[in-house]
Amino acid sequence: MDSQPPANESPPSTTPSNIGEIVPLYSSYLWNRVASLIPTSNSIILGKFSNLFRQTFTKSRRVSFPLPLPSEFPCSSPNISSDTSRIYAVLEEIMADVLSNLHDIQKSLDFWQSRAEGSNARKAYFMIFERGPVAFVNESKNFVRKSLSEDSAMQHLCQSSSSHMSDRMRVLMELRSSLASFLAQLYVELDKRGEDLLKNPEKSLPSLLAVINRLFSNLEGSFSHLHAVRESDSSIDGSYSMPLVFDRLPEINEEGSQWTDCELTDAINLVHKNLEKLNSYLSVMVGKHRKPRRMTLYWVRYTCGAVGLSVFSIWLLRHSSLMGSSDIDNWIHDAKEATMSFFSDHVEQPLLAIRDELFDTFRKRHKGVMETEEVQLTQDSLHRMLRNFCEQDTREKIPDNASDQEMLEVVMNRYEKELVHPIHNLLNGELARGLLIQVQKLKLDIETAMLELDQILRANEINFAILAALPAFFLSLGMLTLLRTWLKQDSRAQGRGRIARIHRRLLVVEIEKRIMQYQSYIEQGRDKDAENVFGLLIYSLERLYRVVEKPARTSGEWDLVKQDLIELGKPQQQTSYKLTVTQRLVKVYDCLLPTLQRQ
Repeated sequence: MDSQPPANESPPSTTPSNIGEIVPLYSSYLWNRVASLIPTSNSIILGKFSNLFRQTFTKSRRVSFPLPLPSEFPCSSPNISSDTSRIYAVLEEIMADVLSNLHDIQKSLDFWQSRAEGSNARKAYFMIFERGPVAFVNESKNFVRKSLSEDSAMQHLCQSSSSHMSDRMRVLMELRSSLASFLAQLYVELDKRGEDLLKNPEKSLPSLLAVINRLFSNLEGSFSHLHAVRESDSSIDGSYSMPLVFDRLPEINEEGSQWTDCELTDAINLVHKNLEKLNSYLSVMVGKHRKPRRMTLYWVRYTCGAVGLSVFSIWLLRHSSLMGSSDIDNWIHDAKEATMSFFSDHVEQPLLAIRDELFDTFRKRHKGVMETEEVQLTQDSLHRMLRNFCEQDTREKIPDNASDQEMLEVVMNRYEKELVHPIHNLLNGELARGLLIQVQKLKLDIETAMLELDQILRANEINFAILAALPAFFLSLGMLTLLRTWLKQDSRAQGRGRIARIHRRLLVVEIEKRIMQYQSYIEQGRDKDAENVFGLLIYSLERLYRVVEKPARTSGEWDLVKQDLIELGKPQQQTSYKLTVTQRLVKVYDCLLPTLQRQ
């Protein structure tokens, strides 16, 4: 079964307008020309080397969503041949490449949809500042020219932006629809033929290869329709100048004869060639309609940064030792000293003070500014002074149970009488003695207040020590939070933090919506739309399969999660059961549960 290149195949044109388009196709073209010069009998050896390289390359990539084939396929059965293993590798490669292309298309489509939903000012900003310097100059000139000649320059710019985005969105959506239908048809066929491939691979392999050939032909037809519809009204120059043409398998009786090893090898190589053509075609088509690269989107920031860096470099060079200046050395020395001083004053010394405070709090609890014994001595002295004064003044024996307040009243009454003749009584009376008693009373009150304050301070020493340690505590807490976020990779769906869990749960919601949409289209008899949605369902399952694998393995739930995802992808499974599985995913498995703060 010789596979000859088409007679009209020729090297792509190298005109300046399509040089960017043909670069990805040259490797495939040259390979096809070399393969056409080698006899078919020797192409088996060449095909084996090619298959070995492709298998090695496929293993080096991340494994995508499992094929709908029996679990023991293709390694655990004695009936499995080398040809079956090779076709299994081809199927894995087709699935991986189609899903990868779908992901690229979906990312660009999400970008254009988000821009199309923005305000008119946001659309105008995109058209002028986010499409590169060439577009900036052209759009600025057009905007200024129309502003001078018309009053609706802003409206015209917004309409141009809407047309720019909608054209790309239409093409990307049609590419996504075609690939999703191709993926759905392939997945359904594999689900139907899985048992036959395992039990009778000699008869099943030719029919499977013929089905794959038919699917490529259908995909070529959908892309040809895309060219026919969009070639005339596309605003993107050269978008549809290279229609996709797949190679065909020769007409062979699939039921009545078995293919030879040479025919199988040529058929597998032809599938590989068609897959390479598909990837090359999509790389050109998606490349023309994809979202701008990060460098293009933020070229204004990068330009300002480059200008600022250049000015800073010139300024730094003028102050460096290369120009005979010692400014930089002096600045480095000053910065070093300032850093060491800051570390000593704001980190080392406060930490040592906190440590000493925490330990000394318990060592010096028995020591205080004022002791109870000292206050008691002052109080006893005051009591004796009051007693003696009252006995001399009243010339009577004072009872032992007389209080200091009662005796103090006697002293104050005599003190008031003595103030009538202060100078005389100061020398000959009891005025000086009354003043000394009041000083002693004031001393007692002060010592009592100091004793109470000392008791309050002692009771709150540990609180003051903890308060002094709060700045270091908050600093450590902030550093631990940053470290936790970095370790959990919380901004990615593969992480273990709250944001990653939200992304994974949203993927489950997307899967549930597509299951219900698929069932709705089936009930309405819209088989083509249902087929498209089923392909997008497989794509969503593949995304969730990738992002949930690592956290599910960490929690020990991967085997059960994997089995549930495979159940969701089975075409013949009941919709009610699939919806039950989606509810189980978000309610049972720890890797998909919300965090405690969100429950």
